[in-house]
Amino acid sequence: MSTQRSEPSQRPVDELLEHLIEVTGEPVDEPLLSRALTHRSYSYENGAIPHNERLEFLGDSVLGLVVTAHLHETHGEMSEGELAKLRSAVVNMRALAEVARTIGLGDFVRLGRGEEATGGRDKDSILADTLEAVIGAIYLSTPQPRGLDAAGRLVHSLLDPVMRRSATLGAALDWKTSLQEAAAAAGATTVAYHISSTGPDHEKIFTAEVFVDDESRGIGTGRTKKVAEQQAAQVAWTAITEGEPAPPAS
Repeated sequence: MSTQRSEPSQRPVDELLEHLIEVTGEPVDEPLLSRALTHRSYSYENGAIPHNERLEFLGDSVLGLVVTAHLHETHGEMSEGELAKLRSAVVNMRALAEVARTIGLGDFVRLGRGEEATGGRDKDSILADTLEAVIGAIYLSTPQPRGLDAAGRLVHSLLDPVMRRSATLGAALDWKTSLQEAAAAAGATTVAYHISSTGPDHEKIFTAEVFVDDESRGIGTGRTKKVAEQQAAQVAWTAITEGEPAPPAS
């Protein structure tokens, strides 16, 4: 039935299908699941067969609905802003990629040769997008409201631990937002990030330096700008909330 290219590292879709049926308690449409696992790079190399971007679009909305409803029901004491930060901590690319790894999702993705050669099976962006596409496929596999219920069971099975952990993080949910709030409380008017990078395109390391009212308050590094900025913001937030004076200008 499958037209997928045989890859030594690619596991049969049947294995994932069985797992999803067990978790959701509903039938899963195999052609839809195969499409959810098809990256656009594979599509381009194989006659422009359907790929997973439309399912990803749908799954992103289903995921957001399930997570938002759960957080709203569970955390009645939180403000809208606090709920938004908590949701962002749960459904961001890194968090989704991590839970995708717990079910070995990367082993099932159909990739083009270029993505395969550059480690696409473990890229955060591909894993997160594929997970959203799988959620979309689950949603469409059975009539509503059963499809939404099934997708919800999958989301909860994967993300409930993340939601519980994130609810305990406080400022660490989003260091940049927390820094902005702490800086404003301390009377500062501006927070700005300066980004630099080193290394080749496929192995760049980014450095972020954060300035609060034009004073350097923190430096962070990471493989993405976002990671570097969050790390720098954490350093600056800690310094400001603990009352550390700004370092003298060099």
